[in-house]
Amino acid sequence: MEHRHLDPVVSRSGRLAGAGAVVRRRLLVAVPVLAATSIGMFALGAASPVDPAKQYAGAAAFTASEENLAQLRANWGVDDPLPVQYLRWIGNLVQGDLGWSTSRHEPVAAVLAARAGWTLLLIGVTLALVLVASLLLGALAAYRRGGLFDRALRTAAYAVESMPVFWLGLAAIAVFALALGWLPAGGLTDVTATSTSWADVAHHLILPVGVLAVSQAPWFVLFVRDAVAESLRDDHVLAARARGLPGRTVLFGHALRTALLPFLTLVGTHLPELVGGAVLVETVFSLPGLGAVTVAAALGSDFPLLAAITLVTTAVVLAANLATDLAYAAADPRVRLDG
Repeated sequence: MEHRHLDPVVSRSGRLAGAGAVVRRRLLVAVPVLAATSIGMFALGAASPVDPAKQYAGAAAFTASEENLAQLRANWGVDDPLPVQYLRWIGNLVQGDLGWSTSRHEPVAAVLAARAGWTLLLIGVTLALVLVASLLLGALAAYRRGGLFDRALRTAAYAVESMPVFWLGLAAIAVFALALGWLPAGGLTDVTATSTSWADVAHHLILPVGVLAVSQAPWFVLFVRDAVAESLRDDHVLAARARGLPGRTVLFGHALRTALLPFLTLVGTHLPELVGGAVLVETVFSLPGLGAVTVAAALGSDFPLLAAITLVTTAVVLAANLATDLAYAAADPRVRLDG
């Protein structure tokens, strides 16, 4: 995160100039980070003992002649020096050619285009649910600090933190899908459905979104609870209470508003954890997102697909951190972002 200072007054032009400087600095950081990530993924792929020609041929590799396999390697340039292969891959990447997925037997770009939207939908809905629930529950727990609700909420949060997300998913399926039959166990549509409707998709997403939200909520709930509890002791909040303002106004209009600023930082830094949880949830619930193909690519040594997913995820995280910095500055006019 960028280092922040509080200035009494920051002009509009100064804030725009500061935001532009932050964007430039973030881009200067993003380029070497993405380059290092791509080099690391490419080096791992090159170190793999898997023969890409045999992997591409599949079962036909057992009957294919060595000349045919050698021709495949020559066509792909896999016997070229590693720097030459990397520069070729980067050149293709810049032109939008992400390579060929050996596990899916289709272009990597087509895999991402078909599945990234479902993953973004899962993450977006989950994040919105987590933010609203954590702000509400955390604020109420802080307001009644030490009470029954506060103790119960903290106990539940600590308990959920120790549970792996895939275990939560399997437990939810066993209870709500198999035992009670309230919700579908997986997929995005019913088996007998001939088309995809948003109502059917929403019904099938209730369980995976709920599981992912529950697995991520403890961090946010506990953070909001502690931040609001601290804000309730601030002078301006105590002054609002002394003026006889209603407790709801004091809590949500003064204490929670102050606690929102550090909360924005937590959202940005916690995004990689949310993405990782989404991969596991998609696998457990057989959702057609990037999670299942990521697992399949890892098991099948599909390094073109793994490299593309890793680069896209890294870029999303970097963009989220930039958005967090800008949102922090927009939320508090006193904030000045310094390098």
